[in-house]
Amino acid sequence: MTIYFVAGEASADNHGAALMRSLRELAPNLQFIGRGGPQMREVAGEQFTNWMGEAAVLGLWEVIRKYGYFREQFHRTLNEIQENKPAAVVLIDYPGFNLRLARALRKESPQQKVIYYISPQVWAWNRGRIKKMSRFIDLVLCIFPFEADLYNQSGLRALFVGHPMIERLQAQKIDTERDPNLIGLFPGSRLREVRKIFPVMIQTLRELQRHNQNLRFEVAAASAELAREMSEMLTPHLTLLHSLRVRDAASQDCQAIQIKVGETAALMQRAFAGIVASGSATLEAAYFRLPFVLIYKVAWPTYLAARLVVNVKYIGMPNLLADREVVPEFIQHRAKPNAIAKAVRQLLDHATARDRMITAFDDIVMDLGEDGASERAARAIIVELKEQRSPDRRGDLEIALS
Repeated sequence: MTIYFVAGEASADNHGAALMRSLRELAPNLQFIGRGGPQMREVAGEQFTNWMGEAAVLGLWEVIRKYGYFREQFHRTLNEIQENKPAAVVLIDYPGFNLRLARALRKESPQQKVIYYISPQVWAWNRGRIKKMSRFIDLVLCIFPFEADLYNQSGLRALFVGHPMIERLQAQKIDTERDPNLIGLFPGSRLREVRKIFPVMIQTLRELQRHNQNLRFEVAAASAELAREMSEMLTPHLTLLHSLRVRDAASQDCQAIQIKVGETAALMQRAFAGIVASGSATLEAAYFRLPFVLIYKVAWPTYLAARLVVNVKYIGMPNLLADREVVPEFIQHRAKPNAIAKAVRQLLDHATARDRMITAFDDIVMDLGEDGASERAARAIIVELKEQRSPDRRGDLEIALS
């Protein structure tokens, strides 16, 4: 039996690989094909396409620039699915591509089983689309608790399986103490967002150090390539950063600012406060109980287009889940270094503000479910494949997840 996967971003590659491993434990003879990233390919084998370098784009303008590439990949993916006739197609996040693919599959292959894992956040920009999604998606496996109720009320079969982040981060806990003079910087995992966000962070460091010369800063880089890029971006600012000097990955010097590769989780547990780009890292920071402020900037066409369609009060997932501003948000033109530095100093200097934020984080993380989301998602997929002829399979699925 074969399952076809489609994932287009680094976090989805991580979650997809974990799901594949759980599926293999339940059904060792399963074969995986499709497209995703290096982690999924490592599990699936050479027949799986790693397209992550090209597929992981950010923002409206970037998608428009690569329209020809995505159009070609869309038709290739559709043809591969029709040729291989998998038992199911599992789509992981990546709504711009995957929702169109699901709709095309229902039109051209009406019997094809389509399962969506890590559901598209249509509740943020077009809730009316949920009923339309029920026409071409058989089952949605949700990672946020409110999503399943919302989808089921609209006629789209959905189950809450928990957030796969929990199992990954639980394994990355370390025994350490927080350094009261250490600020963690998390500018994102994509080059384009780093280029927008990191310069604002650099200017914020200047403001913070003016008030406290003892502060040190560590920057989490998702890759060596991003570390080199950030080092180059930082160099012109060094004369303005007082005693700050950049340390490359090979240096062993203890300096006021360091760029580190692959140490995001450790930094979130050692830093006293953080500045975090909007995205999955905000939930990771909440899990590790790191008080932080949120920053985000994109190209202006992307921002203006999003303002027209996004219908939520907050952009950060901790705030969305709490339905209030737990974390201060500094978005686009509001991402001013003075304002960001002031909010960070509040977290450094006022224990009440820190404790209030950490308590809210504990409640948010509790709502994300327990460890084992990948296994629960895998069991739901197996039950769905075995019970295809049953007119009402939701009861069977819920039993499988209990």
